[in-house]
Amino acid sequence: MINARSETLTEKPSFKQLLGTHRCLIPADGFYEWRREGKGKVPMRIVMKDRQLFTFAGLWDVWRGDPEGGELYTFTIITTNANALLRPIHNRMPVIIDRLGAATWLDPVVSHPGTLSILLQPLPSELMDAYEVSRLVNDPRNEFSRLYHAGPIGSLQDRFLRYRDRPRKR
Repeated sequence: MINARSETLTEKPSFKQLLGTHRCLIPADGFYEWRREGKGKVPMRIVMKDRQLFTFAGLWDVWRGDPEGGELYTFTIITTNANALLRPIHNRMPVIIDRLGAATWLDPVVSHPGTLSILLQPLPSELMDAYEVSRLVNDPRNEFSRLYHAGPIGSLQDRFLRYRDRPRKR
């Protein structure tokens, strides 16, 4: 599962045990959500106002059962209700743990769901920023830093991508 809802962590069998012993932090410098606009969607990049790295609250697990005896390490990002900044874009957002909360989140002695749930709140909107980015982020083949910048992609890159993706004669 990609996401785990903070409100149901203690109810879902797949997450209930992990909350006590398998918490992790996932570093990021931003994330994307798509804002509905008419019949389409507009990609939005969400970052910290200070443009610093931050961490998502997560849970990890190891799956065993591979016929060859292998292990598969997995993680899920915990989500919560959107804050005021994200609410017009999406109704959920990842739980972002600040530096003070990170020590508590990772502390193996802290395992009471009530104590942990205090950390699973939306980050205040005042600490975040959101801006529109090019629709080219929708294609995983596009991996260049200009995708992360605000506003439309320059015409030279657009022409390159149209050329690269053009139908080829056989």
